[in-house]
Amino acid sequence: AGVVYFADDDNTYSLRLFNEIRSTQRVSVWPVGLVGGLRFERPLVENGRVVGFYTAWKPNRPFPIDMAGFAVALSLLLANPEARFDLLAERGYLESSLLQSLVSMEELEPKADNCAKVLVWHTRTEKPKMKQEELLQKQGQGSDLGIEV
Repeated sequence: AGVVYFADDDNTYSLRLFNEIRSTQRVSVWPVGLVGGLRFERPLVENGRVVGFYTAWKPNRPFPIDMAGFAVALSLLLANPEARFDLLAERGYLESSLLQSLVSMEELEPKADNCAKVLVWHTRTEKPKMKQEELLQKQGQGSDLGIEV
């Protein structure tokens, strides 16, 4: 059984990520570091189920998740030949355009210790912009500093 993951050259990966996604049955998800103007974005997990997302950028998207934060079982893609990215989707909605045709939020499979560990980072040769993080910190709602990024 294969797994499809959309890797990118501006990301840095822990090898642990690839071990995590091997067991993907449908769509697995995990945190991504240094993205969306935050230290990390991540699925919120309660009792082993994804119940929402910690994100500041366009949080009302159907699946407010970065491309680096999910993998799809090849069998699910083959069973849904109509599933595809909508290349005309508004910026930030590309991921949602694919995922909506495959799963519901309740079906997402949390990885990386129930989405408490960051195993992939958007890294660049420039300092990351933490504008959203700074705004949330001023409101007393900054990200969990207990999560290592």
